[in-house]
Amino acid sequence: MAEKKDPERKIVADNRKARFNYEIGETFEAGIALLGSEVKSLRQGRATIAESYADAKGGEIWLVNANIPEYGQSGPFNNHAPKRPRKLLLHSREIAKLAQGIEREGMTIVPLRMYFNDRGRAKIELALAKGKKLHDKRDTEKKRDWDREKGRLLRAKG
Repeated sequence: MAEKKDPERKIVADNRKARFNYEIGETFEAGIALLGSEVKSLRQGRATIAESYADAKGGEIWLVNANIPEYGQSGPFNNHAPKRPRKLLLHSREIAKLAQGIEREGMTIVPLRMYFNDRGRAKIELALAKGKKLHDKRDTEKKRDWDREKGRLLRAKG
């Protein structure tokens, strides 16, 4: 069943491949340290986080390889680099838990979605995830196809 959308969240970017490629564990909500032109570009709904990930460096968590394109109405000197690393704002306990997960357990930090909350702040939903093997991906695809077929059969009967 599809997830219901929150009325107070404006989703800017969604990483749909993450749930297929990774086994999602614990999720976290983090703020993002952004420049003004990045916020304006996000408000236009122009961002991709499909190939991005988060990394722990120096006791901080950084979002790497997320693409927020340049804001068109900003001048050439006031704009930002589209794929620059961005600092994520988390509590120290959450940072420790994420850093421990990627160091000891061989997991990765995957961004699931980027959105604006009800107060207008840019947030990102992160998950501590473990990569799926090829056979796990096939099982996921089989299960999804069977659920879809089962739904069709039940609708046809009733």
